[in-house]
Formats: sequence, structure tokens, C-alpha cells
Amino acid sequence: MTIAVVDSGGANIASILHALRRLGVEPVFTADPQVIKAADRVILPGVGAAGCAMQTLNKHKLSNVIRELKQPVLGICLGMQLLFQSSEENDTELLGIIPARLTRLKKQPGLRIPHMGWNTIDYLRPDPFSDTFSDDLKQKWFYFVHSYAAPVGKWTLASSNHGQPFSALVRQDNFYGAQFHPERSAKAGASLLKSFMELKTCK
Repeated sequence: MTIAVVDSGGANIASILHALRRLGVEPVFTADPQVIKAADRVILPGVGAAGCAMQTLNKHKLSNVIRELKQPVLGICLGMQLLFQSSEENDTELLGIIPARLTRLKKQPGLRIPHMGWNTIDYLRPDPFSDTFSDDLKQKWFYFVHSYAAPVGKWTLASSNHGQPFSALVRQDNFYGAQFHPERSAKAGASLLKSFMELKTCK
């Protein structure tokens, strides 16, 4: 199996590559459209600003390449957010795969923004992806770092809450997304990455 990790200009790439290697695969970190198109699985990572990430994708002529992929694609943290239509963060237009707008988490007394740390997720609907998770995984905590969040909608497989509900795990056709960081979420995160690699969906 070949796994392409897209160079979107974000941070935390080493952690994702290391997490995949621990699962027995050797990922390719790349901005090459042909390598990305040919991969069995594609991961869109990201830590940083949505506008900067979109500038990087556009510079490498990857925006349309990603939109047209037919194999399973997993967006992680900012990578998940890039799958949406737009973001309040500098009024940025995103990839437009999921028809919704990201908004900044609302400030509330005693609530820290960004949402940083461990939190649980609540599964909202069955899906071949999340149905493969063991009951043990469904009860686990995941590690979040974000200031902007996606609304809950028909694309939401699981939600979380930080003063307000938001999408924590999403799917739109062959595009999947996790707002949390599976590569920093210990055994639960490793199980999620393993489930993604074992998806039966083909190109």
C-alpha cells in the first residue's frame, strides 16, 4: 500500500510520518500531483493557518488534484478544515468538498481558546469507517488543538464539545476528516489510522 502525505506547508509532519511508520507503512511526503494521484491512500495534514495552507496547495497546483481524488483521503486537524467550503479565518476560501463554513470557537468565561488538550467524541451515525472502530476506541479520548471549528451536519460522523458542539469526525464520499490529531492520541489515534488504511473503498 502506498500512502501519500500531502505537503500543505503545515507543521507536525514528522509526528504523522512516524505514526504511520509505527503501523508498518512507509509514507511518501510529497507535493507531486502524480504521486498523490497514484497513491492508495492520501493524508492531508496541517497545523497552522488555513490561508497559508491554501496558498501552498495552489502554488503546487494541488487544489483541483485533491478535489478530484477517488481513493480514500483523510484530512487531519487543519487538513480536515481544508475540506470545507470556507473559513472565518481571514475569510478564506477552502477546497469546497463539504458545503459548510468554519467559524471561530466562541469565547466563554473559563473556556480557553484555542481548544487544546484531550476531549471525547460522540458518534452520531453509522458509517463503514467508524463502524470498524472497536467499542474500546469509541470510549477513548483524543487530542485537539484548534481555534476554528466545523458545524455539525449531515457530513458529521462524530462530534465533540468545547463550549459548543462541533464536527470531530466527518465524511463526504471518499473524503474523511478528523479535527483531532490521531498521531498524538496514543492507542486510540493509532487505531483510527489503522482503520483508515484498511478501508475497503478503492480508487
